[in-house]
Amino acid sequence: MNGKITEDLFDINWIPIMMKIGGTAFKLLVIYILFLVFKAIGNKIIHGLFEKYRLHDPSAKGRSLTLEGLAKNVLSYILIFIFFVTVLQIFNISTAGILAGAGFAGLAVGFGAQGLVSDIVTGFFILLERQMDVGDYVTTGSYSGIVEQLGLRTTQIRDFDGTLHFIPNRNITSLSNHSRGNMRALVDISIPFTEDMEKTISVLQESCREFGKAHPAIVEGPSVIGVQEFADQNAVLRIIAKTKNGEQNNVERELRLILKNALRERGLDQA
Repeated sequence: MNGKITEDLFDINWIPIMMKIGGTAFKLLVIYILFLVFKAIGNKIIHGLFEKYRLHDPSAKGRSLTLEGLAKNVLSYILIFIFFVTVLQIFNISTAGILAGAGFAGLAVGFGAQGLVSDIVTGFFILLERQMDVGDYVTTGSYSGIVEQLGLRTTQIRDFDGTLHFIPNRNITSLSNHSRGNMRALVDISIPFTEDMEKTISVLQESCREFGKAHPAIVEGPSVIGVQEFADQNAVLRIIAKTKNGEQNNVERELRLILKNALRERGLDQA
């Protein structure tokens, strides 16, 4: 029996079979190389178009980065679909039947994938309404940080400790964008009742004026708006300033130090 099987194997003409296998492998290799080439060319074209847009309108950098990432993702999905269909055709598998079956399967899966649909719908409206762009400093729920990627399904936010949060878009029920328009720096200083308030305010305002002229991040102010409240034996003086986006925290820290030194130099106490 074994001898007959061996004879049958020798009787088979292996050359056409090997050529067919080699031809199929070659086609798969060519298709994969074309997939990589078209993806690289497409990404380069997309990057070039959005780079020209950024040079034309530097203020729209965040928006262009957001749309560029989304366009590259869509291109990848389209090329993967074409690659998959082409591979099936090489093996003489009817794609029409598979696509029709995928439609029914998709309908069935859709009932169990409501969260995914909600992610995509929410992501679409976030992009449409420009609620945030790549590079914006935002807060949503318990997460705060810089937006690194904004997609139709998830949003990636980099926390200030380096943690990267992947947030499903359906969980973004409220959003605070700290990068739209000028920010406000706010500093409160407690002064004992024993000090001369008018002199103290005058010293603080003079220091604020010099600080505002020298600091490039300040858009308006700083200004001493007066006594904010009384606490124990102290009066709380409030100073505010308008700053460029993302600079308010640095301005607050520097302003506190400047005002503290100014009061000390004039012999005035700070609570």
